[in-house]
Amino acid sequence: MTDQRRIARRTRNAAAAALVTVLAVSTAACSKSADPSPAASSAQPSSTSSKPSVDIADVQKFLAEVPNWGADDWKKWASQNGFKPEDFATIKHFWDQEKPVAPRGGTSVTPEKQAPSLQKVVLPPSVPAKAVPHPYSPDTALLGRIILKNAEGEDHSCSGTVVTDPQHPGKSNLVGRPRTACTAARAATTTSSSMFLPGYNRSGASSHGKQPEDWQDIAPLGRWVAQNMVVPPQWTREGLHVGNQASQFDFAIVRVAPLDDTRSLEEAVGGSVPIAFNLKQADIAAPKAYGYPADSPFDGEELEHCDSNTALVPFTYNPSRPPMLIMGCTMTGGSSGGGWLTKQGGKAVLFSNVSIGDPVSGWQAGPTLGPEAKNLFDAFVSG
Repeated sequence: MTDQRRIARRTRNAAAAALVTVLAVSTAACSKSADPSPAASSAQPSSTSSKPSVDIADVQKFLAEVPNWGADDWKKWASQNGFKPEDFATIKHFWDQEKPVAPRGGTSVTPEKQAPSLQKVVLPPSVPAKAVPHPYSPDTALLGRIILKNAEGEDHSCSGTVVTDPQHPGKSNLVGRPRTACTAARAATTTSSSMFLPGYNRSGASSHGKQPEDWQDIAPLGRWVAQNMVVPPQWTREGLHVGNQASQFDFAIVRVAPLDDTRSLEEAVGGSVPIAFNLKQADIAAPKAYGYPADSPFDGEELEHCDSNTALVPFTYNPSRPPMLIMGCTMTGGSSGGGWLTKQGGKAVLFSNVSIGDPVSGWQAGPTLGPEAKNLFDAFVSG
């Protein structure tokens, strides 16, 4: 793909994402009690616009109350603000008609560099990404590629990780990913536009420009489509296709179902990784970032990783929120959503995911998964 076509693709994707953000925020006028269910806006459209105006004070007041939510509030948010798919047969038909085409591009989410905190950050050393050799080992099977089709029918990709479901031990169907990487799916008219492929290209069937003949070549562990997804209210109200204060809550949990299997996702891939909420930065040792970067010089077909031997660097857009953490890494767009792993008690845990980055400077950042992330997760899995 030429650089010009990549630029055009990013421009169209960014425009679609911006439209989604406008539509999401236009419904954000909330009741005085900060009810988790969004109230309809009472603002009237202007004579020059078909979109209702937004009372920013109402949005700010709503978000200020979120830290005070109880378990019932989070359950209400998870049940009323997630999305669910159409008829499963329709989704299967959609993807059965699609052919595995490589490569698929990614979209980089760059930071808002004017943020005062970011301007003062001393960046960690850049760590060159390394490709995992083929065939991938079994312990990487829980890492995968997410392919999306946006409203214009363009292919797009990001990354995800199979995470443990405490409500269904050994049989999780949960995938951790960032909300940023979901914008293309939300821009489409149906959730059939998103599919998770664990162990993508494990054998190297699509490496070095090779064209896979069928899905089994690049998705040996099956194809998994979204059944439900939930994102934090902060992202729903403020998220943009550029790093901003909403990026400090840039994560999403997706429940998936198989297109080609009868087992759970965890059974199919042979394991999952628990999410380490509220992990102290001092307890994050030798972190590893994984993903399928698709922007140049990568092509999205290889599982890449960055192994850091230096401490992660915190920064905030909004100091009242959990900080983001910066890791030196040269992965590009398409790696968004890739899991950040460390070890606790000798076992791997997920403590963040790729959200934003600057491939020129060679760093990426992910959110701290703090108390609100834990409350959202608990409400989602218990619903």
